[in-house]
Amino acid sequence: MKKFGYVILILGAISMLLPFIYMLCLSFMTDKQIFAGNISFLPTPFTVDNYKYVLTSSDIFRYFFNSMFVAIATTIGQVIISAMAGYAFARFKFKYKEFLFVLILVSMMIPPQVNIVPLFFIMKQFHWIDTYQALIVPGLFGGFGVFLMRQWFKSMPEDMESSAKIDGCGSFEVFYKIALPLAVPALATLAIFTFITTWNSFMWPLIVTNSDAMRTLPLALANFKGSFREVTDWGALTAYSVICSIPVIAVFLAGRKYFINDILSGGIKE
Repeated sequence: MKKFGYVILILGAISMLLPFIYMLCLSFMTDKQIFAGNISFLPTPFTVDNYKYVLTSSDIFRYFFNSMFVAIATTIGQVIISAMAGYAFARFKFKYKEFLFVLILVSMMIPPQVNIVPLFFIMKQFHWIDTYQALIVPGLFGGFGVFLMRQWFKSMPEDMESSAKIDGCGSFEVFYKIALPLAVPALATLAIFTFITTWNSFMWPLIVTNSDAMRTLPLALANFKGSFREVTDWGALTAYSVICSIPVIAVFLAGRKYFINDILSGGIKE
């Protein structure tokens, strides 16, 4: 039974990796080879012209900077805010605490599309349309992050925190010096989720940006495909897609240790 489980996992991994591997191979092929009529994973001839075309025909470095800046700023902000809010819900006692936490849980059940119209008008009132503020600020607050951090902090033993308070540490010192270092796995997992979600975001940047200078990579990728009257350069399009995927893969690989091992092990226990 255990071997059968491994076989299922391997087949699942192959089915998920195969499209990306094929996309990577297509990015090094010419259009003639792509439309040859047979599936081939070996570029013959091998060419990097698709990447040269992508790097020289569009302002991809500007789009890359926009996506990276927005994703990093949103990730840092959401991790900090979620950690502070989660710790408050886990350790502090205050009025309407349970009611507020229920509201946060309810917010997680609301489809993001429902919030687009009111958020757009809020951004318009602040004169933030076509600015980094509109791309970053709405993503700083998330119910999932607060829930994740609250559950992690509740699973942590309070012994060390109590000892620190006896030694004269204030609440912020206990949070900063003891709770946060112990919560690194949860923080890393939240950072991975937030970065990937922000990096791949398409609908919100499409709505709140107008100028080409403020485009993010997903918008640039959709625009790069061209209109229905134009012939799509599929080799260059796959190369563009590979470039868009690199930061997401790098972030996941950098945090896979925490994401796979620590979080799934159940956290810290008494």
